[in-house]
This record gives sequence, structure tokens and C-alpha cells, in this order.
Amino acid sequence: MKISGAKIVVETLIEQGCDTVFGYPGGQVINLFDELYLCRDRITHVLTAHEQGASHAADGYARATGKVGVCIATSGPGATNLVTGIATAFLDSTPMVAITGNVPCSLIGRDSFQEVDIVGVTMPITKHNFIVKDISELADTLRMAFKIAKSDRPGPVLVDIPKDVQTALCEFTPNAQPVIPYPTCFAPEDKLKQAAEMIENAERPYIYFGGGVITGKASEQLIAFANRIDAPMGCSLMGLSAVPTDNPRFLGMQGMHGHYASSMAEDEADLVIALGARFSDRATGNKQRFAKNFNIIHIDIDGAELQKNIPAQLAVRGDIRDALERITAMVGGKTRPEWNARIQELREEEQRRTESALAASYAKNCANCAAQCDKAGLPADHRLSPYEIIDIISANAGADDIIVTDVGQHQMWAAQRYPLKKPRSFITSGGLGTMGFGMGAAIGASAAAGRRAVLFTGDGSFGMNLNELATSVSQGTPLVVVIMNNGVLGMVRQWQTLFFDKHYSNTTLNRQTDFVKLAEAFGAKGARVFFAQELEAAAKEAFAYNGTFVIDCAVDCDEFVLPMLPPGGSIDDIITEIK
Repeated sequence: MKISGAKIVVETLIEQGCDTVFGYPGGQVINLFDELYLCRDRITHVLTAHEQGASHAADGYARATGKVGVCIATSGPGATNLVTGIATAFLDSTPMVAITGNVPCSLIGRDSFQEVDIVGVTMPITKHNFIVKDISELADTLRMAFKIAKSDRPGPVLVDIPKDVQTALCEFTPNAQPVIPYPTCFAPEDKLKQAAEMIENAERPYIYFGGGVITGKASEQLIAFANRIDAPMGCSLMGLSAVPTDNPRFLGMQGMHGHYASSMAEDEADLVIALGARFSDRATGNKQRFAKNFNIIHIDIDGAELQKNIPAQLAVRGDIRDALERITAMVGGKTRPEWNARIQELREEEQRRTESALAASYAKNCANCAAQCDKAGLPADHRLSPYEIIDIISANAGADDIIVTDVGQHQMWAAQRYPLKKPRSFITSGGLGTMGFGMGAAIGASAAAGRRAVLFTGDGSFGMNLNELATSVSQGTPLVVVIMNNGVLGMVRQWQTLFFDKHYSNTTLNRQTDFVKLAEAFGAKGARVFFAQELEAAAKEAFAYNGTFVIDCAVDCDEFVLPMLPPGGSIDDIITEIK
């Protein structure tokens, strides 16, 4: 039987195991949305407030589950509104299929109403993209999009479907099973033997892992490998949650705002084993100085990342999980007591530096809550610190809650401090650094996992896409939004303080937004807090509430994210305290 192109799209999505799509209707996808309506008992459509929110929601859905996220938008501005979300997914290797409508084939290239060459626009930020002009190719093109999105290093794929292809009729034969990824690449045996020999000869090995460990489902293999070679571990921002933060070998995130012990241990190592990471500038700082003291083994599924940013003495393309299992079997279980003793010294030094920095922070007068302190009869130096916020929230959150962040100081504080237990429990924009990512991603992650999401955001980031409160409320999303409200664009202000002679150009927001009233206007609940006791009470109420709850936390505008490597600097220039 012949069916319409719009119905072929929906049937193919269902065939591929897609249970939820995120999007916004419009003229060039109205037929597609009609089919979504007719199939609403088999596939759920989440209407977001903006197409960018839909793309971030599809991204969050994919990161929380490992499945392919799907978003849909109409032509022209609908399609271009997806671009930031597609780029975010591309930089962080998230499997996504973005479906856009377009004007009929006969009108393409004629500057028709709401026409844009979205295939041309997104070519640099997708693994692949398609425009389907023949309905007979529609189903197989969508299947290919799913296959590409989830093969090897995952990423977004765009499928652009003109209006007349959606309305045309064609025979459709469903596949019995979703498409499977392309066969993976396995590391050559001789290279793994060479890696094992380098590891055996090393006195101070350090494991640096990234998001590829999560994508490759290699968390257990990573831990077994670290135990086998008796080595500490550190990670990139995208690697967070691959191993529990309380694992005794885990030193935390390294790099520009990483943990002191993690960054120092890497620098003092004689061998760095990089797994599923790409050595971005935020992880390395000054590239000429970065690998001065150690050799590198770099293993990644994406051969394009090998030797791209940092030269490695041994570069191995292959599946991370398989490579780790095979290398672990090759090494002999050598112990390194002297290296472990040095790691413990670095941990203790980090603790001293952290305590010193916190003491200095508390000693400062906080302009945001000075009046409240006076009213409550508290000393002027009393205030709520970012770490305190994270500690209180984590103590009240559920063990299965998914932690999501926007981008900025709050992101780094959460990355440094939040206790993570399971893979895919920490969702953040790493490569593109997308302010406004959090609300959409939290909605998508919660929808995917069927669990509560906790969003750490700043007043600047939250202001980017706070319209998605309408989505979370209408969807009944269990979501706790924690705003670290310092009245400024905190990360940029921090740089202006340290490197631009305190020229606070356009980073002081001077906004009068009442986030509690805003939350209530959208149909959510909210509370504004200045002190730990208030946050404790608000957190208990928020996590008992089965809906969206916004907690607006007053934070001083001069709180800094530390440690910090200056831009273009190295570990020699690390800043751990502001005098």
C-alpha cells in the first residue's frame, strides 16, 4: 500500500526505536505533524517553546540514554534556529537526527517564503546531511541518517525534506529491526602490545580519559585497567561521570579549571594514556609546554583526532572498550608505591589550597546579601558559597537524578564538586560551550530517562532560554533549577578582573528580573535564598515537588572558579588563590 512521505517519516522513526521527538510545527512540516498526531499512541512529540530548545532537548535525550535524539523544525527560521543545538551536538559527539521541512522542490533556489539552504548552512557542523527530493529514497535516507549518527564517533545528521516529498505517495516496507552501526574499528594487536610495553616501563603513568569512554560503554574496563596498572585517573569535562567521583584512583577533571591534584599529577607523569579524549585547548593550555615531561599513548575511535592537537608517541585508532580489555590482559599488574605516595601528597596539597581559597572567599564582604545579613543579625562576611550550594543540593537530590549544567562559572563549580556515581548522569556543553543549553537538555534528559533532572545555571545562561520553563511545566517535567545568581556574566567578569584591569565592559547585567515571580508566572514554583538554612528548606521542598521548581541562590559577583590556568598559560602559571 502506498503512503505519504510524511507518514513514511513517522513510521521510519518508530521503526528505528524512536519513542520521543522534540520540535515546533510550521508550514513546511504541517503534514509531518499531522502524522505525528495520528500516531500519538506510538510516538510522543514534545512541543518546545523555541526550536533551539528542541535541538538541545534532543541532545539531552541522547546523552542520557545513548540513543539517537530527534528534533523537527520547519523551513527557514525554524531550521536555522536548530543550528546552535546541532553545533553543540557535533562538538560533543552526540547522536542526533535533525529533520527539517523545506519548500517544494520546484521552489528551491527561488528565494521562496521561509526558504533557506539548511543543508549548506549545516554542512560544517554535521557528520553528514541530506536533502531528499525523491520520495522513493526517503525511508532509506532516514535509516542511513540513524546509522551514521550512531556509528563510530557519534554525531548529528540532518535530513531536509521538501514539502512535496512529504505529500507524495510511495510504497513503504518497514524494516524488522533498527539499523545497526557500521562495523567498528579495532586496534591493531601490534600497537596494543607496544602500548603495554610502554606502560610496563613507566614509573609514573597517568590515565586521562574523555567522553569517548562513556560513549564506548567502557567505564568498567577503565576502572579495571587503572587498578591493573596501579595508576591515577583524571578526565576532561566530557569524561565526568565515566567513573564515580569517589573512586580512590580518580583525581577529578584536569585542565583550565580542573582539580589541582589532577593537573599536577598529569604534569609529573612520565606516561599519559589518553582514552577517548581530544586534547582541546582547555585541557592542555600552552601546547608547547603541555607534554614537556611525558610520553603519550593516545587511543581513540576517531582517527582524525590522533596527532591533531598534541603529538603522541603512540597513536592507536580503535574501539575504547575492546582496546582496554586487551591491554589490561597484556600488562602484568605492576605496583607503583612511590608514585602513589606522590599522588597522596598532591591530594593533601589540593585540600590545603582549597581550604585556603574558601577561607579567603568567606572573608570577603558579599554585596548581594549584606542587607539580608544585617536584617538577620548575621556577620557581614556570612554568605552562601557556590560549593555550599552544590553540597546542599547534592545532599537532597536522589541518587538517580541527572545533573545538567548551562555554561559558565556554575558549570565549572558543578564539574569540580558534584558527586557523580553513574555514567551519563552529568550532561553539559563542553566543546561549543553553549549558554542556554541547560533548560532544553534537562527537559530532554528527564523525558528520556523518566527521572528528575537537576539544572545548575547562572542568571546569564538561564536568561538565554528561560522560555523553556513553559515546556517543562506543560510537560510536567520533574526538574529542579538552581540559579547561581551573581548579577553578572561571571566567567567573563573573572577574566576581566584577572587580565583586563577590571574593565567590566557589559558583564554587569543590571537586570531587575525576579526569578521566583517568573517561575510562578510560567506555572512553576520558586524560592529565593541567601543562607544555607534557607537553601536547605527550599531544597527539601523542591525535591519533594513533582514538577518544576526554581531556586534562585544569591552568590557574590566576585566569586572565582579556581584553580585556573590563564588562557594560553600552562601548569607553571596555575592560579589557586586570589589575594
